[in-house]
Amino acid sequence: MNLLFDVSTCVRATSKFSECTKCVEICPVDTIEIVENIPAFTPSACTTCGGCVGVCPTESFSLSGFSSIEFFFKFLEEQSNELTCQKDLYCCLSVLSVEHLISMALASDKHVVMDVDACSCGGESPKLQEKLRANIEEANFVMSAFSDKEILIKSLADAALEEEEDESVMSRRSLFSLKGVVKSKQEFDEAVDADELKAFGIDLTDISKIKDKVIPDKRKLLFSILKRLEKPENYEVFATEDINFTSQKFVDDSCTNCQICYRICPTGALSSNNKFSLINFDAMLCVKCHLCHDVCEPDAIQLQAGFEIKEFFEPKQRTLATFDIQRCNECGNYFTYTGGEKMCLRCQVEEEEAMELHALARQRNK
Repeated sequence: MNLLFDVSTCVRATSKFSECTKCVEICPVDTIEIVENIPAFTPSACTTCGGCVGVCPTESFSLSGFSSIEFFFKFLEEQSNELTCQKDLYCCLSVLSVEHLISMALASDKHVVMDVDACSCGGESPKLQEKLRANIEEANFVMSAFSDKEILIKSLADAALEEEEDESVMSRRSLFSLKGVVKSKQEFDEAVDADELKAFGIDLTDISKIKDKVIPDKRKLLFSILKRLEKPENYEVFATEDINFTSQKFVDDSCTNCQICYRICPTGALSSNNKFSLINFDAMLCVKCHLCHDVCEPDAIQLQAGFEIKEFFEPKQRTLATFDIQRCNECGNYFTYTGGEKMCLRCQVEEEEAMELHALARQRNK
């Protein structure tokens, strides 16, 4: 397998203000670096562990010959419910995100067992094993709110498996029908010398792709699984820091309706209407990439303190802010009106500049 990178879906390519460094932080051999604001890596130094694939919120990284969606269905078809690094994935188990783990656990007839202690993909670096344990912990924490399913670590699994029931959460036939719902990612052309740093520029084609709103496959899979679950009687609220793959937000009064947040959102979680008079938010489309926060100059968009599990079962687009849109008396264009004379910011600046020029002219004529 080879490591592939789609620059058009990377949040750092979308904005120079993005602070995302998840791929750099997870790499056990430190081959991924940021070059001119874009991730770069040396193929010959890459161990193809897949850690960067698992942590990337927008699935910019991928491994040639590996599809997490195809692996998901293959896992359901097989009798074994135990996973081991290299043996079952030909890469590290950390290639599977929290969303993947939740989907697998909910869809499996038995408890999923992961052999974390057998993971040696990171060599002397504990990064991958620590991330794997954290992913399992988060997945179990989220599922505890609406299911008795659990992902077990092999050393702790024996006693729990003795009491495991054989009842399925849903039928296999229903799950296999999801194959037509979730599309596999297209493979990219393999290139560059393995000993050469592989850097990525942004051309006109990439700029065009950046404008597209793309929902990651892992989110489509999770959403499809959740729709087939029975709704819980009561919905819990988790602290926002306990969930790393989605969020709920609010917008405070400092928002100027500059439109950057919803124009730059990679998945369309933030959106507006034709008049740009409001900001909508869909938590099930949010991948918590933090890009909207990074680009918001007045820091008006904030994370809600709690995340409502209700969003998983009854997703709802919420309106975070509304604005009074008026037509400018000078140029006739629409703008966000906040009171006073109906004049857009551009016309106000032009008028102020004209007044300054007139004042200078009068001083020179004296």
